Amino acid sequence: MATKIKYTIGPDVDLNKTIIRDKNGRRITNKRAEKMAREAIAKVVGRPSLTADSIESPQVQFRLPVKLKKALEKEAKRRGETTSTILREAVEQYLKSA
Repeated sequence: MATKIKYTIGPDVDLNKTIIRDKNGRRITNKRAEKMAREAIAKVVGRPSLTADSIESPQVQFRLPVKLKKALEKEAKRRGETTSTILREAVEQYLKSA
């Protein structure tokens, strides 16, 4: 049976004064900790851009009556799509016909 590793969140550690080692026994320095943090952040995957690679797609927020929101959710479920996809399509169609 594998041993569970327990992680705790606490105050910052001064890596110049306190020796912290990784699972392979290598010392974690401030420089190495910063590199590890950058690598971890780079691995975080968000939603893909709708605009282009490396460009964040803008968000639009608005309110709907409850009845309309429920109808939107029902249609999204029926189609197996997200409400965002349906709203994007609706706005595109509206603007094409305007």
